[in-house]
Formats: sequence, structure tokens, C-alpha cells
Amino acid sequence: MKSVEIKGIIVPITTPMNADESINVEELRKQVDREIENGIDAIFPFGTNGEGYILNAAEKELVLKTVVDQVAGRVPVYAGSGCISTKETIEQSKMAQAAGADVLSIITPSFAAASQEELYVHYKTVAEAVDMPIVLYNIPARTGNAITPATVGRLAEIDNIVGAKDSSGNFANILGYIEAGKKKTNGKFSVLSGNDQLIIWTLQAGGTGGIAGCANVYPHTMASIYDEFMAGNWEKAKEYQDSIASFRACFKYGNPNTIVKTAVSLLGYNVGKCRAPFNQVPEEGIEALKKVLKENADKGMH
Repeated sequence: MKSVEIKGIIVPITTPMNADESINVEELRKQVDREIENGIDAIFPFGTNGEGYILNAAEKELVLKTVVDQVAGRVPVYAGSGCISTKETIEQSKMAQAAGADVLSIITPSFAAASQEELYVHYKTVAEAVDMPIVLYNIPARTGNAITPATVGRLAEIDNIVGAKDSSGNFANILGYIEAGKKKTNGKFSVLSGNDQLIIWTLQAGGTGGIAGCANVYPHTMASIYDEFMAGNWEKAKEYQDSIASFRACFKYGNPNTIVKTAVSLLGYNVGKCRAPFNQVPEEGIEALKKVLKENADKGMH
């Protein structure tokens, strides 16, 4: 199994699309380079911000192969291989392994309610089917299913389940994951914040970084939260953390990943819109975004 340190600021990179909603491979390559040049620690295609929920299997393979090729070993590549069924999750995980991904991020099954035992068996079965590091992904507001800290503790005992990302927005849950991860007897268990405003607090509590949607808009700013924290510059790290608040306030105007992709587009990058129907931002939202982006650009944020 590949040994990959699960740490730093990982960008769930947007999936650029043409006007006909096909994948814009050329722009995807440009975005990969932009992120790495600005200090991002890993690239994560087709996560939530990469619209993994709306891409088909062939599109996911195209996106992943493009990212792996463009990254060319400079940073680790994470692949979002979680699906509703265990069967399809294994298929996607094997595809990701064959395409050259370094780490699997596996979201909980969605739509149908799952018991903790069902979640445990699901992840255990997938882990046994692939020889790759796996990061659990908890985002109950989107999936309807939450992995409890107790279940994380059980799963941490499995060799290739090496971390968890929590996007619940509940810091107590992150603390529960960090504590549960200490049960891993054969190595380190890493906990990542999926909420961009909790990254510094997660690091302080013993987590190892964050998967940050805002890094699509402000890669240098987001990478600096981690870099300054690790350098012992708490106040500077907190400045960077606090600086994204005005942008995140714009999330009230639409689906957060629609707002993020719209912002990247407004910065002049040809990423296109999110795939319909999740692609509308009201005019007042566009104006608010333009105002915030200009204010932040004047402060030197990028």
C-alpha cells in the first residue's frame, strides 16, 4: 500500500465544464497548476466542490486521469470513490487505484438510512477490496447518514483506513473523531476539517489539516492557514482563517459549491457553471460576490 501522509490543505478542485456541460480538460489542467503553484498540499478531484455527485463513471475516470497526469507526482491526489452501494464504491475505488490516485476519500452512502453496523460493514468491505489508504468522509447534511465517533474508532483499527474528514460543522464531532482515531494501533489516524472555518481549531486539537472548498477561490490564503500554524505563527494563521469569513457569508445566496464555482469564474477562470439544475445564483448574490472578491483582492488575498 502507498504510504501517504494525510495532512495540509487539500483542495476539492472544481470540475471545469464547457457550455454543453462536457468536461473542460484544458482548464482543469490549468486549475491543477494554479493550486499547486499557490502552495496547496494535495488535489482532490470530484469531491463535493468537484460535483462528484453529478458526474458519471466515465467522466470521473477522465477527470482523475487528467489530474494525475497534470499533477505528475508533485502532490498527492485524492479520489472521491464513494457511491450509494458497496458494489459501486468498490468499482469506483478500483478505477481510482488503476488511474493512479494516492488516497481514496469515501463519502457515506446516501438517500437510504444506514445503521452504524451497515456503515461499518460497508467501509470494511471496501477497505478489503483495495490496497489503498482510505479517508472516511462524513457530511450528514448532504447524505442523511452520519458516522459516529464510535464507528470511526472501530474503522480506525482497519489497516488502510487512515483518516476521516468531517463536514458536519460540529466541532465536538471532530474532537470525537480525533479521540477515536487514537485507537489505531498500527499507525497514525488523521482527522481533516471539511468546514473551512474550523481548520485552525482542528489543527490545534490534534487534527492534520482540511479539505477546503474555498481553496478553489483563495488557494494561497487557505494554504497559509496550515503553513503559518505549522511554523508556530498562531496569530498569522488565525488572520488567514478569519479572512475568508466575508466570502463564506455569500453562501447564503445558493448551494455552497455553486457559489464557489461562480466565484472562480468571476475571477476570470474558464471553469463554467455547475451542472444543471444546481447552477443558479440570484443577481443579488452575483453582486455580493463581486463586491467581496474585489475587497479581498484589494487586501492581497488570492
